[in-house]
Amino acid sequence: MKTPLILISSLTLVFVLSISTNLSAQTNTNPQTTKSPVKQTVTQTAKKPVAAKPVAKPALPVAPPAVAAPTNEQIIKEFESYVGKVQKEWMIPGMAVSVMKDGKLIFAKGFGVKDINGKLPVDENTVFQIGSVSKSFTAAVMASLVDEGKIKWDDTVKNILPDFKLYDKWVEENIQVKDIMIHRTGIKGQQGTYIPNLGYSRDDVYKMFPLLKPGYSFRGAYEYNNITFIIAQKIIEKLTGKSWEDNVRERVFMHLGMVNSTLNGDGFLAAKNVSVPHELSYEKGAIINDTTWTDSLSIKAMYGEEQAPFWLTVVGPAGSVVSSATDMAKYIQFHLDKGKVNGKEVISRKNMNYLHRGQTITSQDSTRTTLYGQCWFIEQNSRYRLYFHTGTTWGFTTLAAFVPELNLGLVVLVNSEAPDSPRYALMRRLIDLYKGYPTKDYSNEYFENWKKSEKEGALKAVKQKKELVVKPAPDKALLTGVYDKGELFGKAVVTLEGEDLYITVGPQGWKHKLTHKNGNDYTFRSDGHGFPITFELNGDGKTPATSIDINFGYGENFGKWNRL
Repeated sequence: MKTPLILISSLTLVFVLSISTNLSAQTNTNPQTTKSPVKQTVTQTAKKPVAAKPVAKPALPVAPPAVAAPTNEQIIKEFESYVGKVQKEWMIPGMAVSVMKDGKLIFAKGFGVKDINGKLPVDENTVFQIGSVSKSFTAAVMASLVDEGKIKWDDTVKNILPDFKLYDKWVEENIQVKDIMIHRTGIKGQQGTYIPNLGYSRDDVYKMFPLLKPGYSFRGAYEYNNITFIIAQKIIEKLTGKSWEDNVRERVFMHLGMVNSTLNGDGFLAAKNVSVPHELSYEKGAIINDTTWTDSLSIKAMYGEEQAPFWLTVVGPAGSVVSSATDMAKYIQFHLDKGKVNGKEVISRKNMNYLHRGQTITSQDSTRTTLYGQCWFIEQNSRYRLYFHTGTTWGFTTLAAFVPELNLGLVVLVNSEAPDSPRYALMRRLIDLYKGYPTKDYSNEYFENWKKSEKEGALKAVKQKKELVVKPAPDKALLTGVYDKGELFGKAVVTLEGEDLYITVGPQGWKHKLTHKNGNDYTFRSDGHGFPITFELNGDGKTPATSIDINFGYGENFGKWNRL
């Protein structure tokens, strides 16, 4: 039965703008619980069918002649109105935004609701998961240890962590502290991200590094990865004798007065003034034929296991900070102030400059060059230099940015897993307002491009479905049994309960229902993520399956689990 549809008229957004100096992602107390039913779905349907066309990346406009800048009050009034437009256009349930200018918090506000199925409004102190913006907190802790002389950026990881191992032994011996947080280790982009969703801990993932074959040469490219931050966590804990969590609290939260902020799945679940994550998806509206339909968006609240609380904790050093618009404003101001808080140095100017120095080229075209520093993107274009980072977790997205020449800072917290486009639209618009550039509706341009891209993906899926050779499911009794993959991964137990197959796998002992896809292929969901699984049979219809292969995604399926 379909869930009822409602139209959301107000959403919540908090935008944090911060200015001063320098400046890319889930939750229930019981990971074993099943996803709570979604009570309501919000849809928005376009009036006309949209034909699939190639999506062009919007070019940064050529710098127009600057005009006299308006006052803060005029800018914030126009900006607040634009926030409302973006929220409505992208169907964002709730947002929080804050802006810092010239060392002062000039705007902090919540927009919309915490939960699409409720009425509680978002305010400037509502907390959201900030995703990969958390990486810069880990980098800041590391910088403070450099200041204290406990470590150098050029130190080799192996000298600090003797048990550290990688697939490539030369890299294992030579990789330095400065390499592990700038996405150039040789480990493939996003590889390992979903290992925690099967219940594996940080220690488990750390032990799996030698199994990950490099996808490119060490320092030879930029490929974004999360699990390398577990290496940073291990270093921090080894040098301080305290947990990564305690170091973030003591070295960042407490110094900056970030009183609303917390960490990990447990911290998120315990928060009182907290937003609920939501899934945004492109769906077919009114269907004309197999390849033509109207565009439709669907918003669904995420509850229970679908919030991926266990994953949030394991990925911690790369993405588990939970914060508000007001707290994040303080954090951006801290970066604008080059490591000072109320005039007191927390991190030296030298090491703040190091955090903000580009070290890896991430993209380059005729309008801009973007580098990656120690957990900040640095964009240089013909108009200004911008420092920023985005964040994405299950149902949450974030943007933190600052423009030193304008002494301006911005934070956008969103309780929807929307693409980065609405956040970028707000960032570009705010900067344009302060630079005195003509009005440009970035959001509408990005939105149309996004819909075209999603339409292309949907058309491709239609084609693949037509070409799929449907195969029958094997006898369920042949699939049951115990499959083993050694001490690190443990055993997987497949059972038949009534007419349904279940798999119990991972160190947490979670049990999940298997869903048949085609032939010997099944899927199951664990901690908010779907895992494909293939049973290997000899085809005689009588012999039990000899092995299973669980696909962890991004090429790290690790091979077969053999029947005992």
